[in-house]
Amino acid sequence: MADPLTYDDFAKVELRVAKVLEARLHPNADKLLVLQIDAGEGPKQILAGIREHYTPEQLVGKLIVVVNNLAPRLIRGEASNGMLLAATSDDRVILLTPDDPACLPGSKIK
Repeated sequence: MADPLTYDDFAKVELRVAKVLEARLHPNADKLLVLQIDAGEGPKQILAGIREHYTPEQLVGKLIVVVNNLAPRLIRGEASNGMLLAATSDDRVILLTPDDPACLPGSKIK
C-alpha cells in the first residue's frame, strides 16, 4: 500500500469529466494515444498509455474522468496536460466514465 495522503493533499486534486474531441496514435510510442479533450475550459491535450486497449475511434465523443490540474509534462515530444483515470481488471483497462451521458464536460467530481 502506498503512503497515505492527508485530506489536504487529496483536496488539491481536481477531477473533472472531459469529452474526447480527437484521438490519434502517438508517432513515437507504441503504447500511447494523444487525446484532445474538453474538460470545461476549452481544448487541451493529454497522453494516455491505453493504445493496446482502445483505438482512437473508440474514444472520440466518449466522456472520461481526468485529473485536470496535473502539472504539464513532455512525453516523447508531445505535451500532456492532465491524466485520464482507468481501472485494471486482469489484463483489461477500463476507462472511468460518468454513468449518466447527460453529464457535461467540466463537471467536477466530488
